[in-house]
Amino acid sequence: MELRDIEIFLTLAEELHFGRTATRLCLSPARVTQAIQKQERQIGAPLFERTSRTVRLTPVGRQLRDDLRPLYAGLKHSVERAQLAGQGITGILRVGMLPANAYDLRAYWDVFRFRHPQWKLRVRSTQFSDAFATLRRGDIDVLVAWLPVDEPDLTVGPVLLAEPRVLAVSTGHELTRRTSVSLEMAADFQHPQSGTAPGYWYDAYVPRETRRGRTIERGPVVQNTEEAITLAGMAEIVVLFPSHMTRYWVRPDITYLPVTGMEKLPFALVWRSESENEPIRALAEVVRDLGPLAPES
Repeated sequence: MELRDIEIFLTLAEELHFGRTATRLCLSPARVTQAIQKQERQIGAPLFERTSRTVRLTPVGRQLRDDLRPLYAGLKHSVERAQLAGQGITGILRVGMLPANAYDLRAYWDVFRFRHPQWKLRVRSTQFSDAFATLRRGDIDVLVAWLPVDEPDLTVGPVLLAEPRVLAVSTGHELTRRTSVSLEMAADFQHPQSGTAPGYWYDAYVPRETRRGRTIERGPVVQNTEEAITLAGMAEIVVLFPSHMTRYWVRPDITYLPVTGMEKLPFALVWRSESENEPIRALAEVVRDLGPLAPES
């Protein structure tokens, strides 16, 4: 099985959609189909169950995915390390961002790069529905996550920022007649639900109750910010966000309202304890040296 075909298989196993797989890999859907059919002929068994509406892994496909994923990741990492070594770079630190304001945090990234030119720093957005799994799989080395994080295998590092909350509602929503809202007011409307995040962790982002004990109803399950804000724009839900969203996700169908009576939401560095290494410690040291991001004036 060729390396490109392995990449196609693993991407389809993640996306479970031929069109999205083709788009993600910059291939034609026909090329994806051909690669999977070739692999199935080689193995002698179907890897995916296909219908007009769904694509699912077969038991053989799941076994192959589980066997190939770490091998492919290790091979890619080895090739990449060799390429970087040729440029005088000895390591890569991959940071996954749950907040959308990576630009605001550029002082941390710039100081890290200045102090440690031998290490390459990569900062990417991460879906909150899969954030801890992404960290545990080794797809990223450090996660910028909201607190609290209380996982036995994860270490919580220094705080980078803490922000007030805003409520995203559809433009023209009845709440837009106000200049700000309380959590009690927001409890009159459905909020999104996350199906895969740890319960206590998501509860810190969207509380289950107001301070007066009113239940905050949760509606549709969302996997990422794009899904949440799209549903808000269609007036199906309202969504709590940190305040930087008012600058980074400006949309004509969304109005942001300041939320009163809620504590600021802190974000900190989080990493797998067993994977702690020198670059991770160095980034944590930079954050401690510079301190948390100053609040907006």
